[in-house]
Amino acid sequence: MKATNRYFIIYKPFGVLSQFQDENDRPTLKSLGDFPKDVYPVGRLDMDSEGLLILTNDVRVNYKVLNPKFSHEREYWIQVEGQIDLEAIQKLERGGIEIKVNKKKHLTLPAKASVIEEPTLPERNPPIRFRQNIPTSWISLKLTEGKNRQVRKMTAKVGFPTLRLVRVAIEELRLDNMQVGETKEMNQNEIYHALFNNRY
Repeated sequence: MKATNRYFIIYKPFGVLSQFQDENDRPTLKSLGDFPKDVYPVGRLDMDSEGLLILTNDVRVNYKVLNPKFSHEREYWIQVEGQIDLEAIQKLERGGIEIKVNKKKHLTLPAKASVIEEPTLPERNPPIRFRQNIPTSWISLKLTEGKNRQVRKMTAKVGFPTLRLVRVAIEELRLDNMQVGETKEMNQNEIYHALFNNRY
C-alpha cells in the first residue's frame, strides 16, 4: 500500500539541529513534535539559524526545491553588525562574492538585497549579545542558491557580520505569524501552489 504524502512546515528555533537524531545529544527536530517516521527535512538550516523548514516524505518536493536548476528563491531576514551601507547592498545584489564552500572557491550568484526596518519577530532564545557602541541593522536577502553557511559568509565578506539569521520564505511559502517551534501541517495543494505555482 502506497504511503500517504505528508507535509509540515516548522519555525525551527535557534540551537536546534535540522535532523531527528544526534549522537552528541544536542536538540533535534524530534523536540518539536511527534512526526511520522518517514518524513525528513527538505534542505537544512544551521543550528544557529532560525526559521522556515519543510518536512515531508514527498520526494518530488525534495528534488525540486533542492535541485539548483529550478532556482527556488529563499528569503532571509538578517540582523548584521554595523549600519549597512548601499555599497554593501549592491555587492550582495551583484553577485560574484568569493566565498569558500567545502574548501573550494565559489562565486555567488546575483541576489536581491534591501535594507529593512527591524522586523517583528519572536524573541530569540538566547538573545543576541549586543555591543553598546556598535549599531546593528536588518536586511532582506533573497537567494536562489543555498551553499553551506552562505548568507553568513556573504555578509561577512562585505564587512557586516551576521548576528541573527531567520529564513522567512521559500518561494511563496512563508512563516507569516508562526511562533518559534510551531509546527503546521499542510496539504499537497497548498504546498505545491506555494512552491511551484502548481507547476508539477
